Amino acid sequence: MIMIIEKNKVVSIDYTLTLEDGKILDSSDGREPLTFIHGLGHIIPGLENALEGKITGDAFAVKIEPESAYGEYKDDLVQSIPRTYFEPGVDITPGMQFSSEESDGYVTVIEVHNDKIVVDGNHPLAGLVLNFDVKVTSIRNASDEELEHGHVHGEGGHHHH
Repeated sequence: MIMIIEKNKVVSIDYTLTLEDGKILDSSDGREPLTFIHGLGHIIPGLENALEGKITGDAFAVKIEPESAYGEYKDDLVQSIPRTYFEPGVDITPGMQFSSEESDGYVTVIEVHNDKIVVDGNHPLAGLVLNFDVKVTSIRNASDEELEHGHVHGEGGHHHH
């Protein structure tokens, strides 16, 4: 029986993620495949949609526009914050990331001035077209426990201690 990728299947993929200019951003090459429960939003929507209905051994390339990846870049998520909001004595440099309740995630420091810090609340990959080369390495049914917990257990997955 051939199993296809659909909601609540545990899927493992080998992948390489590149930008439009060919720069490799991430790859499972030399590592374990990426393993996740399909249909729970663990991966970006564009990749999840592209995997739907595929079978083990399928290999394909998919180009994902920003709205199906990490969203469009929003200029209004760039803001200037008084330095007093940061802990004293912390050496703040561009590229550092801080968790932020306002942006519901992380902000990245883009400029440092004496009295203010300019941060960007966009995801680092917002506004970018992402190209994935994907090979489906395995598909299986998720266990009841995995579905209850919302993540994969065992090999390639989450381990409870």
